[in-house]
Amino acid sequence: MKDSFIEKSARDRAAAILDKDTFRELIDPFERFESPHLQSQGIVPQNDDGVIIARGKLDGESAVVISVEGKFQGGTIGEVSGAKIAGSLELVLRDCENGVLTRPVLLFDTGGVRLQEANYGLLSIAEIGAAIVSLRQFVPVAGVVPGMVGSFGGMSVTAGLLDSLIVTREARIGLNGPEVIEQEAGIEEFDSKNRQVVWNAIGGIQRFHTGLADHLVQDDSLAIRNCVIGVFRKGINKKPRSVRVDFFERLLKSVDPTRHLTPAGFRKAYQKAESTYSGESVSAASAVSAKTEAKEQSFSRGRTWFDILTNTNDSSNRPASSVQCADGSLGEERIRCLSVVPDPGSPFPRARKGEIGLQEGWAIAKYVREAIDEDKQGDKRAIIAIVDIPGQAYGYNEELMGIHLACAAAADAYASARLAGHPVIALIVGNAISGGFLAHGLQANRIIALNDAGVNVHVMSKHSAARITRRTIEELEEATEQTPAMAYDIGSFAKLGAVHELIGGIDADHPDERDCQIVRDRLSAAVREIRSSSNDLKTRLSSAEALAGGRSASIRVRKLLKKQW
Repeated sequence: MKDSFIEKSARDRAAAILDKDTFRELIDPFERFESPHLQSQGIVPQNDDGVIIARGKLDGESAVVISVEGKFQGGTIGEVSGAKIAGSLELVLRDCENGVLTRPVLLFDTGGVRLQEANYGLLSIAEIGAAIVSLRQFVPVAGVVPGMVGSFGGMSVTAGLLDSLIVTREARIGLNGPEVIEQEAGIEEFDSKNRQVVWNAIGGIQRFHTGLADHLVQDDSLAIRNCVIGVFRKGINKKPRSVRVDFFERLLKSVDPTRHLTPAGFRKAYQKAESTYSGESVSAASAVSAKTEAKEQSFSRGRTWFDILTNTNDSSNRPASSVQCADGSLGEERIRCLSVVPDPGSPFPRARKGEIGLQEGWAIAKYVREAIDEDKQGDKRAIIAIVDIPGQAYGYNEELMGIHLACAAAADAYASARLAGHPVIALIVGNAISGGFLAHGLQANRIIALNDAGVNVHVMSKHSAARITRRTIEELEEATEQTPAMAYDIGSFAKLGAVHELIGGIDADHPDERDCQIVRDRLSAAVREIRSSSNDLKTRLSSAEALAGGRSASIRVRKLLKKQW
């Protein structure tokens, strides 16, 4: 008789993965460690904040299973739940570095970032991703998307970073939920109520047959457990999908994004690309420039500051491209600058205003990995991510072709560069919204931002956030006074402790030479500091703002996890 995995609670799912009678829960409900940010918003918190951390044995070996409960707030990630996941993975990493291999398994049933805790969720998901990239050199990191909610938002980017991903036919994986796409782009783009359309595009069967999942299993607890065991017995995956940049760029070039793709058509394109792929490289330039000859260039702060930092004075003859990349210098430091800019000529209609889309994610990954490869034997140049991102592209084709993986590939590349010794700095000059910021900026050693009214950080546009949380814009803004993590302004984001420096007194749109020199000097100082410090993201939890209360729950969770580990 089948033992349904999908129908189990998050706690029972974790127990079903571990060897019998080895389940031990960390920070269990009796600790009463709930989110401190929900009650003031009229939401009843839950003692485990919707995430179960289970220690035990798997196939006789030390393991931790992280299970998200989709029935609490749609499995969304806030400060406490995010800290439980990130903190557990960080302890697994510590074990592995000390020679105690511990097997990490993530069970996804999540809608992504919890809007009521917004930027806490963004920071947590970046920290989860950083831990996964660090762990993959020691041990496989396995994930299961069984069904019910699926894996959406920033947690789909997390799923894209894993060594091995297991899905059932009931599973769904996507960066943007169909309901959000329908709100942003209209029902003609994605009919969220048409279940057949939804599952054909982003369901488990389609994800498996287009390389976005590794194993397709029945909804049976024993079958899923055996598949997880098989992942670890097989050993480390030396080429997880988020580093297969050349292949996915080639696949992207094989389709016509101006047409509405069918699931069968994309599956055929994937299978053809897989059967003919030789491993030969596709240059980043060719991969991102297959566009119309439109010469129109929209103004963006990202383009302005890219030109300044790379000493580009005349951009009129620059090839139309949404991802600008150039090498330059800051004093004696070599740098590589990247910026995503509007490209009205892009063949991807949903990514023409500076959004991160499929093309942008893979191009960023290519450019960053080029720097890693070129600098293997010498000094590691600094990498500057100039951030002016209105968000990610909302589109049917984007979801069908795996925009979550494109974002994961970019985040993976930045994290890999940081771990390889490249100082990575995010310079926020405009908007830093949602999955776009996760892909381009949040894996940096240091975040530096202009202290300007036009600089905003959040998980979703204000109008969409209001619709989803069923508030008016006024009610949403009122809630930010109680929870700074819900606010959009850079000052509120800085209070969370992740911003290394705010630079005031700069004309962000039309900087003069003094403004430019101030920013160059701050970047130079940050590069020097990074070179003499660790290459992880721990400064975000040890900064004065974090210690003063900006990340107090995140810090407390990690301390308690460490004590109970």
